[in-house]
Amino acid sequence: MAAGLADDPEQGYAYAQAAKRLAARVGVVREACGIAAYRTGRWADALSEFRAARRMTGRDDYLPIMADCERALGRLDRALALVREGSTAHLDRATQIELRIVESGIRRDQGLSDAAVLALQVPELTSGRLRPWSARLFYAYADALLAAGRADDARDAFARAVEADPDGETDAADRLDQLDGIEFDDLEDDDLEADDLEDESPDDADLDDGDEDGDLQDVDLEQDDLGRDDLDDDNTEGDFGRGIAGERQAGEGDTGAEDAGESDPAASHPG
Repeated sequence: MAAGLADDPEQGYAYAQAAKRLAARVGVVREACGIAAYRTGRWADALSEFRAARRMTGRDDYLPIMADCERALGRLDRALALVREGSTAHLDRATQIELRIVESGIRRDQGLSDAAVLALQVPELTSGRLRPWSARLFYAYADALLAAGRADDARDAFARAVEADPDGETDAADRLDQLDGIEFDDLEDDDLEADDLEDESPDDADLDDGDEDGDLQDVDLEQDDLGRDDLDDDNTEGDFGRGIAGERQAGEGDTGAEDAGESDPAASHPG
C-alpha cells in the first residue's frame, strides 16, 4: 500500500523492496514490486517481477505491461509474442485494449505506421459510450495517426481523449494545444521577475529613513518661515530705521555711515 501511495517513484520502489524482503512468495507483493520497478524505468526488474507474479497468481492481465517492458528493452519480437499470447487467452476487454495499445506502439517502433493505426481500429473508437480506458485508447490512436502523417485526424482523436479524460491523467490537452499552435508563457518565470523587481525596490526601512529626512526638511522649512516672519517684523523697524537714516543724511552735522552702523541696530538690515 505504501508503494502504491508514494508520490516519489523511487520511494515507492524502496517500499516495494521492503515488502518483498518480508513476503517474497506472495503474488500481490511481486506485482507491487513490478509496478514500482516499471514506474522507475527498471524494465528488466519489472519484467522479472511480473513473470513471478503471473506464476504465483495464474493471472494473464500482466501481459500488456510485460509486453511493454519487452518493447522498452528493444526486444520487439518478444513483445509481439506476448501480445499474440494474450490474444488467445480469456482476457477482459480492458486488458485486450491495453494489449492493442502496446501492439500499436511496437508497430510504430518497427516503422509500420499504418499497421499501428490498424491495430487500434476497434469498435470502441466509434462508440458513444465512455469507459475507464477510453482516454488511453483515443490518445494512443491519435499518436498512431500523427505518426502516419494524418494530423487532422490526430487532432480529432486528441480532442476525444480530452473529453474522456476529465481528471487529466494523460497530457492530451497539451498535445491538442501543440497541434493548434497554442503556446503558454511560463508564469513561474514571470513571478520570479516580479520578485526581482520587488527586491530592487526600496524597502520600508529606506522609506522610513526618507520620511525622517523629509520631516527634518519640514522642520527647516518651518524655521525658514519663522525667520521670514522675524524679517517681516524687522522690516517694519527697518523702514523706521531708513527714515532715521534719511534724516541723518539730510543733516550736515551727522556722523559717517560707520558711526551710524555702530549706533543704530536697524542699519544692519538690508533695508
